[in-house]
Amino acid sequence: MAPRGSICGLHLVCLFAIATSFWANASMDVWVTNSNGGDRLSKKASLSPTGSSNGFHIKVDRNKRYQFISGFGAALTNAAAYTLFHSPRRDQIMDDLFGSSGISMSYLRLPMGGTDFQGVQPYTYDDLPSWQHNDFHMDQFSIQKDRDFIIPILKQALKINPSLRIIATPWSAPAWMKTTNSLFGGEFHHGNNYQQAYALYFVKFIQAYQSEGISIDAICLQNEPKHSDNSYPTMKLSWEAERDIIKNYLGPAFNQHSINTKIIIYDHNWDDTGYAGNILSDGGAAQYIRGSAWHCYGGRHDTCGGFHNQHPDKDIYFTECSGGDWAPGFNVVWGVRILSIGQTRNWAKTVMYWNIALDDNHGPKVGVGGCNNCNGVITIHGNGDTTKNTEYYIIGHMSKFVFPEAVRLDTPAFGWDDVHSVAFQNNDGSVAIVVLNPRNDRDQTFYIDIDGQHYQYTLPRESVATFVYRN
Repeated sequence: MAPRGSICGLHLVCLFAIATSFWANASMDVWVTNSNGGDRLSKKASLSPTGSSNGFHIKVDRNKRYQFISGFGAALTNAAAYTLFHSPRRDQIMDDLFGSSGISMSYLRLPMGGTDFQGVQPYTYDDLPSWQHNDFHMDQFSIQKDRDFIIPILKQALKINPSLRIIATPWSAPAWMKTTNSLFGGEFHHGNNYQQAYALYFVKFIQAYQSEGISIDAICLQNEPKHSDNSYPTMKLSWEAERDIIKNYLGPAFNQHSINTKIIIYDHNWDDTGYAGNILSDGGAAQYIRGSAWHCYGGRHDTCGGFHNQHPDKDIYFTECSGGDWAPGFNVVWGVRILSIGQTRNWAKTVMYWNIALDDNHGPKVGVGGCNNCNGVITIHGNGDTTKNTEYYIIGHMSKFVFPEAVRLDTPAFGWDDVHSVAFQNNDGSVAIVVLNPRNDRDQTFYIDIDGQHYQYTLPRESVATFVYRN
C-alpha cells in the first residue's frame, strides 16, 4: 500500500491537472461598438485570464439566476414588410437581420392590421362594406391582405431563423367595433357582443396564421390602449374592458380551442403601472395572463423591476421604442443603458424596437399620419443600398449572442456613470456578458470574474462590448 502522503500528493496533482485543463479550454471573445462609428460590432482579440487588481469587478454568478429570455428584435410593420419585400437586395438584407452572419434577430412584433407606417392603405381583418353594420360571427374575417407581402417576409425570416418568435398586437379593432366607426381614433364599443366578437377575432387570427405555418407566441389586446389619434389607426381600450375581454371571453376561448398563445396586457408606457396592476388584481382575468408589455415614451426605465416585485409570477415584455430625428438624445449609450441592459436587468424577457426597416423618407406612410421622422433599424434607400442604423448594432449586441431560453445571471450594479453590465447563460453553457462604458470623457478598465478567473478589459468611452465566454 502506498504511503498516505503519496496518495494525498497524487490527488493534489490530479486536481491541479483537472483545473489547469478546465481553464486552458476557457476562452473569451469580444465584439465592440462605439458612438463615434469607429467600431460596429467589431471582433477584437480574444482575452486570456489575468491577475486580479483593484477596480470594477463584474462578477458573473452562475448560481444566481433570474428570468429566461425570449428574444430581441423589432416590429414588422406593414411599411417595413413592404419595403423589405420590394427591395432588390431583399435576400441579403434578410440575412443581415435574421441570419447567423448578421445579427440573428430572435423576436418580432407583428401589428395586426394598420398602424402609422403603411405600404398600402390601413386595414383590419374584418373590414365591412358601408351597408353592413356588424359581423359578430366573423364571417368576413380574412388575412388575405397580409399574404401580399407580410406573410412572405415572415416565412423567409422563419426559414433563416427557425427559432424566431412573434408577438402580435392590433392598433385598432375593426371600425364597426368602435364608437367612431373609424379605424382612426375612438374607443372600443361597450357591450358583451363586441367583447365576445373581439375574442373570436384573435382566435381566428391565430388559427389563420397557423394554417400558413406561422405560430404566434403571444398577443397583446391593444397597442397603447390609452392613446387615440385621428390621423392613423388607434383605439382607446379601458383597463376594465381589457380585463373583461380576457376574463369572460378570450381566456376561455383559447382554452376551448386549445390555443397556447400567451396573453400579454397593457402594451404602453412605463408611466402607468395602474392599468396592468388593476387587471392583474382580478384573479378571474389573471389566471389567463402571462405578463405585461411596456414602451419607452414616458416614465422611468426601471419601472418594470418594481412592477415585477409586485407580480413576480408574471413576465415582463419590452415591446417598443423608436429612435429618430425627434429623439436627438438617442445613441449607443442611451439604447444600451436604458433598453438592452436597463430592461433586462428589470426582468424583461424581450427588448424590441419599432420599425425593423423603413425607406429613406422615414416611411412609407400611405394614408396615415403619426410619426414622420422615426428611424427604422435599417434604412433601405431608393437605389437599393441600405444603411444599418445605430439600433441595428444595439440589437445585435444582444440577439447575436443571447439566444432564446438563455437565463440572466447575476452581475453587480455600479454608479450611473460607471460601467453597466448584464450577463446570460445560453443552453449550450456559453455566457454572454454585455458591458457599457457610458462616459464621454474617458475609457474605463474593469475585470470580468467568472469560474474563478479574471479577464481584464479597457472599454473606450461611449462604447458597448459583448463578451462571450466558453468553457
